[in-house]
Amino acid sequence: MIKTWTIGLLFLMQFGLFAQEEMVQSIYFETNQSDVESKYVAELAGFFQKVDSTRVESIEIFGYCDDVGKDDYNRKLSTDRANKVKAEITKSGIKNKIIVTIEGKGRILIDDDIEENLPEIRSKNRRVDVVLNMKPQPEEEIKLPGVYSTFNKENIVGDRIMLSDMIFERGSSKLSIKSKNQLDKIARMLIKNKNINIEVQGHVCCTPPNHKEAIDKGTKKRKLSHNRAEAVYKYLILKKVPKARMTFKGYGNTMPLGKSPELDRRVELVITKV
Repeated sequence: MIKTWTIGLLFLMQFGLFAQEEMVQSIYFETNQSDVESKYVAELAGFFQKVDSTRVESIEIFGYCDDVGKDDYNRKLSTDRANKVKAEITKSGIKNKIIVTIEGKGRILIDDDIEENLPEIRSKNRRVDVVLNMKPQPEEEIKLPGVYSTFNKENIVGDRIMLSDMIFERGSSKLSIKSKNQLDKIARMLIKNKNINIEVQGHVCCTPPNHKEAIDKGTKKRKLSHNRAEAVYKYLILKKVPKARMTFKGYGNTMPLGKSPELDRRVELVITKV
């Protein structure tokens, strides 16, 4: 029998009553080009028209290139692209003072084993992401069925464990000191309860419309949710949780909570056997 217990996620009280929302618009470029095409100028204008301008706290602009060419060239080209997009934004009346970041990130690496659709993948990597950081709105306590803040004797297969300190920094898969401390407790519980098996599930938020996965700023590869899940998986192994009782998988942006996007930068532990 599947139970439908609903509990409040108390980690939101620790995480903060307010969570910042992000909105992303991407502009794409031809090879070696930095000029913004007219169709993207129009799309950018439409994007800002739909946004509640009173809630925009700051704007960040990040430029990228494909994986072809030398690092210095790609860094300059991605910076030029970011600056050209910034110029278009300011033309539309957006004030310079709320644009807090203009950065060229250089090239985005592609996995060595990818052979199909390389031209399309590269075309999506030649872009600028405009990130709007919105002023926070009050976030109500989330209640979801089968979601817990820790393991308990009543858990069944499919129950999800969501941890208060497993919300990652944007673009990062690195575990914080707080997250490691929390995982230490989880490891002890898993070692004690030898019947529980889990899947470590990684998630991301705020990716461009054409991408289900996000870029890990540490590796520059589009495997962020995978890397987040793997980081937790490896840490639990380090803490003596048997490898045979765990798997890990990145789910990209395919499983949002439907609340503040920031909460989707998370890792969950899903029970696969009890």
